Amino acid sequence: MANFVITGGGGFIGSNLVEALLRRGERVVALDDFSSGRRSNLDQAEEWCGAGGGQYTLVEGDIRDEALVRRAMDGADYVLHQAAVPSVQRSVQDPMLTNDVNVNGTLLLLEEARRAGVRRFMFASSSSLYGESETLPKVETMPPAPISPYGLQKLTGETYCLLYNRLYGLQTIAFRYFNVFGPRQDPGSDYSAVVPLFIAAGQAGGRATIYGDGMQTRDFTYVDNVVQANLLACRAPVEACGRAYNVACGERITLNELLRRVGEILGREIPADHVDPRPGDIRHSLAGIELAVSRLGYVPDADLGAGLRRTVEAA
Repeated sequence: MANFVITGGGGFIGSNLVEALLRRGERVVALDDFSSGRRSNLDQAEEWCGAGGGQYTLVEGDIRDEALVRRAMDGADYVLHQAAVPSVQRSVQDPMLTNDVNVNGTLLLLEEARRAGVRRFMFASSSSLYGESETLPKVETMPPAPISPYGLQKLTGETYCLLYNRLYGLQTIAFRYFNVFGPRQDPGSDYSAVVPLFIAAGQAGGRATIYGDGMQTRDFTYVDNVVQANLLACRAPVEACGRAYNVACGERITLNELLRRVGEILGREIPADHVDPRPGDIRHSLAGIELAVSRLGYVPDADLGAGLRRTVEAA
């Protein structure tokens, strides 16, 4: 039984990681201040423990609180750092706050992980750091060119992770997530991702909002694939550390087609209102996942169609 710390454990991705690890019989400390995560995402933690024999502790607070982070890190083997202020638009509106959480919070976690002798540190980075390059697919050797504070903050956090690997021997792996979706993703926020918003609009018999013409493309990634990548990284050879990996499916779809497919699953057509594009949004995104496949053994568990069906069923 290993000891895991999951920052942002009450969030969408974090809670899916908590569930997977508890069902495997691990010890999990979930750290969250619930500024964007939801307590209800962890309501079944005891049930997950019972199913797998895991042990669960919730530590409530901010990743910038040194004493709190130190307490959460005590005895940790692995840190899965998912906590962030997670929106491109929020970062454009409030670059100071988002930088403080996403950069300074990450640096504090790295330093406390080093002090605690953590075995391995996984960092949730983002495909947004690739920027607007027209080259597709996006591969890890491409020079980053973020066009939003969020993308720059993720690049900075990722760079700190790689430096801690090189300078201090803390084994780190960064994941460049591409448009993750799945159960427990909140449709109620002003900064919600597009998949839960489309599903909520369809279930309510309402209209979906699309920023721009809807012909922009994304590589949507079901959350189980992200869980798989994180768990593989924990046991990957040490040679896999000290670098970043794309986590995606390697397929892209327009937002217009995505809305059509969500409507098809729900059995109704969902009308759309097209409004002005948002600053900081990129036009096209597609991941090359060969590096994660070869170095980590990553193979997506669910494609877009299967992921959408599971997400609708869970909504």
